Amino acid sequence: MYDSIVIGSGAAGSTVARRLAETGKKVLVLEKRSHVGGNCYDREDEHGILIHQYGPHIFHTNDEEVYQFLSEFTEWFLFDHEVAANVHGKMLPVPFNLNTLYQVYDASKAKELEQALIREYGSGSRVPIIKLMESANPDIKAIADFVYENIFLYYTMKQWGQTPEEISPEVTGRVPVLISYDNRYFQDKYQGMPIDGYTAMFQNMLDHPGITVETSADCRESLTFSENGTLFLGREFTGEIIYTGALDELFDCAYGRLPYRSLDFRFEYLEQDSFQGRSVVNYTVSEPYTRITEFKYLTGQKDAKGTTIVKEYPFAYTGAEGEIPYYAIINEENQALYQKYADKIKPFRNVYLLGRLAEYKYYNIDAIVKKALQLADKIRR
Repeated sequence: MYDSIVIGSGAAGSTVARRLAETGKKVLVLEKRSHVGGNCYDREDEHGILIHQYGPHIFHTNDEEVYQFLSEFTEWFLFDHEVAANVHGKMLPVPFNLNTLYQVYDASKAKELEQALIREYGSGSRVPIIKLMESANPDIKAIADFVYENIFLYYTMKQWGQTPEEISPEVTGRVPVLISYDNRYFQDKYQGMPIDGYTAMFQNMLDHPGITVETSADCRESLTFSENGTLFLGREFTGEIIYTGALDELFDCAYGRLPYRSLDFRFEYLEQDSFQGRSVVNYTVSEPYTRITEFKYLTGQKDAKGTTIVKEYPFAYTGAEGEIPYYAIINEENQALYQKYADKIKPFRNVYLLGRLAEYKYYNIDAIVKKALQLADKIRR
């Protein structure tokens, strides 16, 4: 009955299913959850406020192909996403930029530091703090120390459950300082939200006569990987299988569970017009949570009655009921474990791994949509 089977209906699965269906293939999408959309799933809460059930997702891209593809299924609420860090009660723009500089230092000192940064790195540049730490100018090194201690260190310890000594220098090196007055968290051309929400966008994407979607469907109940090849409902299946789920769980964690960080989302509805006056505040030096999102500012619902917020508490994923693996903990040991699972799937030439969980790596929405489009194009050739 089907030419292709796609496991999962998040950004990866929905995109590849749609593109394959547009080439004339009959596609079955098996989704373990009771809804489509993956971790981008959003819904109205009991107060009528659109919330992101699995944490905030802000779409941003410079890729015209990705933007145009998604725009076939939604209009956009476009805005420039800004984030503030609560540093000892003071709200500072992040990433650290020249506006932040003038909030941290007095005006004359900030002006002196601004000129030094521009001389050394150029106006408009994006400089990793590791480069600032290497500067011969002690004032510039002091800026790097401030960013590391007040914006990066404790936040990262909470997010990844690591001590300062365990935090990889590669991660530290990616923390940027912007030599500009640009307060945007991203500098991409397109930033915003699907105007009716992510769920509606993915539902539109999967609304194609060539696509059949089954929710609350665990693929392990219908798919079998054996010496004789891939079986679907006990019969040989020679079409493409695109798997976007957790690779270790596909094989019942036979070699051990791949480590992830998970998140505990605690939602609160408040009978007040606003809680923090903005969409996202990071808590970088205090509090057990990493950030608070206020959805009405994230999704353009500023006229909504009351406000809904969510606090994020990171913890180590154990695979327990209700836990969700969000962030792969990428190091040599974990990559070696992942490779054992990847090697286990290699003999099945019709199986493709796609997405954060299947590939054990991090993707932004635009990057995984791009990869899904490329995979579909590869398959149809």
